[in-house]
Amino acid sequence: MEVLVVIVLGLLGIAAATTIAPRLRVASPLLLVVLGIGVSFLPFIPDVEIDPEWILAGLLPPLLYASAIAMPSMEFRREFGAISGLSIGLVVVSSGVLGLLFAWLIPDLGLALGIALGAIVSPTDAVATSIVKRVGVSPRIVTVLEGESLLNDASALVLLRSAIAATAASVTFWDVVGDFVFAVGVAVVLGWVVGRVNLWVRSRVKDATVNTVISFTVPFLASLPADALGASGLVAAVVAGLVTGRGAIRSLAPGHRISDAQNWRAIELILEGTVFLILGLELSTLIDDLANEQLGVEVGVLLALAALAAVIAVRAGYIAVTLWILARRRRRAAAMRPRIEQIQQRLDAHDLAERAEGAVEVEEAAEAERGEGTAEPASSAVGSGSGSSAGSAADAPGTATPGASSRRGGRRDRGGDGSRLHRVRRMLRRKAADIDYFLAVPLGWREGAVIVWAGMRGAVTLAAAQTLPHDTPGRSLLIITAFFVAALSLLIQGGTLGWFVRLVKPAPIDRAAVEAERAEVDRLTIEVARRISADRREATEAARSKGEEGREIVRQLRLEIVAAQREALLEARDDGIYSSSALSSALDALDAEQISMELRGES
Repeated sequence: MEVLVVIVLGLLGIAAATTIAPRLRVASPLLLVVLGIGVSFLPFIPDVEIDPEWILAGLLPPLLYASAIAMPSMEFRREFGAISGLSIGLVVVSSGVLGLLFAWLIPDLGLALGIALGAIVSPTDAVATSIVKRVGVSPRIVTVLEGESLLNDASALVLLRSAIAATAASVTFWDVVGDFVFAVGVAVVLGWVVGRVNLWVRSRVKDATVNTVISFTVPFLASLPADALGASGLVAAVVAGLVTGRGAIRSLAPGHRISDAQNWRAIELILEGTVFLILGLELSTLIDDLANEQLGVEVGVLLALAALAAVIAVRAGYIAVTLWILARRRRRAAAMRPRIEQIQQRLDAHDLAERAEGAVEVEEAAEAERGEGTAEPASSAVGSGSGSSAGSAADAPGTATPGASSRRGGRRDRGGDGSRLHRVRRMLRRKAADIDYFLAVPLGWREGAVIVWAGMRGAVTLAAAQTLPHDTPGRSLLIITAFFVAALSLLIQGGTLGWFVRLVKPAPIDRAAVEAERAEVDRLTIEVARRISADRREATEAARSKGEEGREIVRQLRLEIVAAQREALLEARDDGIYSSSALSSALDALDAEQISMELRGES
């Protein structure tokens, strides 16, 4: 009964914090941390100690999966260079620097345990990035931060595992590299397979409720086997989410996707709130453990402040180098853009010439056909007979037109078949769109400053600290230090992030460009509808006079138009022509239209 009371009160607390936070102009996670800390010191509240496996294997996989589903795949691909650098390189550098700092500050700790604690406090938290989204920064900053937090847990946990092993035995650099490659490689394969199987199975399930229930199992179907094999379950859940998010719109019905989104939003809110509540509730227990070892809390706070200052400084230096590299790539891309345009113009000119030549061949074939037709009476007069004449006329199209068609096909083969040429064009369009994206939304020092300050720690740090072996020297001090790093990071950085953004003034979102892009997407969908309607005009006009049968024909035409519009938008997404936000708005409108027809029984 007590457990049920705690669950009900926790859910009410999460709902209250989510409702009140906007009015207080603070992020709800910060309120939940403060609430948890306050409740943990109430005399009638028992000590709270959560098994870290419940967080690492129970709460984080569905949270990361939900974030990965919502991650725009096009922007994630474009930013993957920066994301992978922050997820691996920054974690390694931060762990090494912090390891040296902790080994110097804490007597008899040793470098291996120092690196272990550095790996614990190095990764940013995916849950903490929810604070960033509420500040109103550009989508590119959010993509970099969210992508980093989705992937850096794997490198941090692998480094932590290797550092702990180094305290008992010698571990070489190549052992750590091999462990990391195995953990990530196996996780990526498992996540991809689970994501694809998930889409295949759910595309054949007609009930939206059953479909959503199956979706709740997907992050665990990916993470649990990966953990059992010694790989990264969190990376497996993320990859499964990325695969599902990209393929769902082609595999799942609109009603199923909307049901998924609504239910996952509720699950994400509950789990995210639970993580932050747990973070606050455990403070009282951690302080008691520290007192039993006759150590003061102020020692942990001072160590946490030193660690937080060091990790922010290292992050600032690393991101400064990253921005310099991105600026160089942007300049090279700008220089490459005219060359891509020239190649595209040559391909277009080649297409026009080929079409013109094909039109001439068709005309020549038609003239030859007409010429054979006029010669037919002369053959008859000579005495060939009507049957022979008919045969000659019938054979003419069969000889001239296919010949012209085969010659046109031969030219395509000699120039590289149509599918290969199509792939080249798509690659060029995508490359040009990527360059336009980087030039239109550059990451300067202002955006870099926001990325530095928004890199907050969270529940992963505390859960990872509690995985330290129980015989670790000074374990309580290390755990309380990790707790204060996470808590102070959320309270200091998260609490001042809005003020910090107003101070550095990163480039604002260009509302006019956003509206213009949405108008272009609307024109694309309207053009598709007009084309299909024009192709089916005669059939539609004829159907209108056929009663119920005709109405069914018109209904199917409307559904066909929606399907064609959706496919055109997905083609544009694959080419990278428009931003994910503009495409998402148009795709949501199409889903709403299709669901409206289905609810009225029109499908």
